[in-house]
Amino acid sequence: MTKTCLVCNAAIDPFMSFGQMPQANGFLLPDDFQDEYLYDLQIGLCDQCGMVQLTERVEPDRLFHENYAYFSSISTRMEAHFEDFAADVMARYVPKGNPFIVELGSNDGILLRHFSQAGVRHLGIEPSANVAQVAVEKGVNTRCAFFEETVARDIVVEYGQADVVMATNVMCHIPDLDSAVQAIRLVLKPDGVVIFEDPYLGNILEKTAYDQIYDEHVFYFSLTSVQHLFRKHGYELVDVAPQNVHGGSMRYTIAAQGQRAVSQAVTEQLAWEGGEGLTCRETFDAFRRRVEHSRDALVKLLQRLARRRARVVGYGATSKSTTVTNYCGITPDVVEFVSDTTRGKQGKFTPGAHLPVRPYADFSANYPDYALLFAWNHADEIMAKEKEFRDAGGKWIIYVPEVTIL
Repeated sequence: MTKTCLVCNAAIDPFMSFGQMPQANGFLLPDDFQDEYLYDLQIGLCDQCGMVQLTERVEPDRLFHENYAYFSSISTRMEAHFEDFAADVMARYVPKGNPFIVELGSNDGILLRHFSQAGVRHLGIEPSANVAQVAVEKGVNTRCAFFEETVARDIVVEYGQADVVMATNVMCHIPDLDSAVQAIRLVLKPDGVVIFEDPYLGNILEKTAYDQIYDEHVFYFSLTSVQHLFRKHGYELVDVAPQNVHGGSMRYTIAAQGQRAVSQAVTEQLAWEGGEGLTCRETFDAFRRRVEHSRDALVKLLQRLARRRARVVGYGATSKSTTVTNYCGITPDVVEFVSDTTRGKQGKFTPGAHLPVRPYADFSANYPDYALLFAWNHADEIMAKEKEFRDAGGKWIIYVPEVTIL
């Protein structure tokens, strides 16, 4: 069935369906199993503007609410990343005087707290009440709301326009990007910059990281699609920088057309995208075939281990693991439970697949034979921490970029 591009309204056809899928962060109790919300997880490429996107979407208020389960500060790797990010922005883009910084989707304040500690005026806009409260308790000025034009106008009245508008792993969550950019235009000074980072389409394709595809990620950005989006609103892409977080991300810097010189990095990355065919249908057909092969290999491995009566436990009840467990049909018959340190998930069951989520102590007190690493984007940090598991004979199962036992 033909769908319509959310950015340019052109007709698009999905290049892949993952089938019926629950909400990625919809951890639940047994009483909720019967009424679990499902949707068809499909992804398509717009041939006109190059934007890769979901073709059926879950309403934002279903995803971001007072019980949102993700807190950015749980990872020491992300703590260091955001500290470096803040330092870079302050050094390059925050003017002297009385600057003002706005962050969209500021979560628990992991980025803005560095501006707060430096005495820089700031405001975080965060729609999930529970994580917004954590930010406030850390001394981060935060407003609990979805960012849109009315909120933007209120910000300008109360604080004036911003020198920098930032977002990390947020822009890809916003279904109506045109309205979001219009709201950014209202809140940003004419000579200000927009800086955001999100998982990069090039890395997703390169690593066959299909678990990056889930309900919260409406869009999968390339430079080509980001250029097209912002150009409509009088902005241009002036700099990019790859980031080694979330399995491979890209940081984009946007300014009003003609305000700043376009860096060589933009030119070079656009050339790379052209060579890799990031706007070609054939590229995504090949990606689908690799995903199918990865699924089959993981299922075969887990079934073989189950026949041997080996214990397999999932490590990290992540949002992205929902795509893997449901697309691959992973059940408690092959994965005993999933270990996670987030209290709000413990004692519940994973979306769709209904794997029990248990505290980390259940993992460390009785090590399994194999740990299926759902939080693969934190692999270095996790494996360094889990030396005792390896010393006890434990092995890791990895499925990105390919199914492997380590």
